[in-house]
Amino acid sequence: MKWMNSKILLVDDEKDIAELLEEVLQRDGFKNIEKAYTGQQAIEVCKSFEPDIIVLDIMLPDIDGIEVCRKIREFSICSILFLSSKNDDIDKILGLSSGGDDYVTKPFSPREVVFRIKAQLRRQQYQMAVDKDRKNDIVVGNLCLDKESSHIYKSGEELSLTGREFLLLSYLMENAGKIISKERLYEQVWGEYSSICDNTIMVHIRHIREKIEDIPSNPRQLITIKGLGYKLKAKVE
Repeated sequence: MKWMNSKILLVDDEKDIAELLEEVLQRDGFKNIEKAYTGQQAIEVCKSFEPDIIVLDIMLPDIDGIEVCRKIREFSICSILFLSSKNDDIDKILGLSSGGDDYVTKPFSPREVVFRIKAQLRRQQYQMAVDKDRKNDIVVGNLCLDKESSHIYKSGEELSLTGREFLLLSYLMENAGKIISKERLYEQVWGEYSSICDNTIMVHIRHIREKIEDIPSNPRQLITIKGLGYKLKAKVE
């Protein structure tokens, strides 16, 4: 599979964990793997290596993983999978709201991490294939999805979106006017439902509203349909 050539960056101050994950990934055929053991090193390696996915430990000796994620999001939309010894919804929400895409709690099975990595990479490849086949821009209200460049604009100004936010908003734009359930969004954007934290979708929707709504606390375009899901209005009155 083409995504087996994807670049993976492993970030963990416990070298044994990073090396174990590297070994398991190599057994599965992944060859483009780099490791970092501090937050600052992770940022520097990310800039030069340009990974497709980062496995990022939250508890790092210099800069915590959440702050590392925020800094990386300033220049990269690669997928970020958090690792943490904490099993707390607050930590999960902080990680996801900083730009993370998935979350695994220590102790974990290395095979589970590899499964999550593959799920993220499959989603990337699927999205790239879909984008390649698109021919026309999509316009919804004051939003415009440029399919060729994979950028979304609001009133002509490019929106600064994380990779996951882009996938969510572009899918909602493609289905403007329709009610989309949380399950459908998980399936289309994450690839599966069971492994995703219940708060994940709300965090991402909130951040999208902050970028597209004039008054995010009183959304008029991306609305919640109670008990059913979300709808991006084709027209805003």
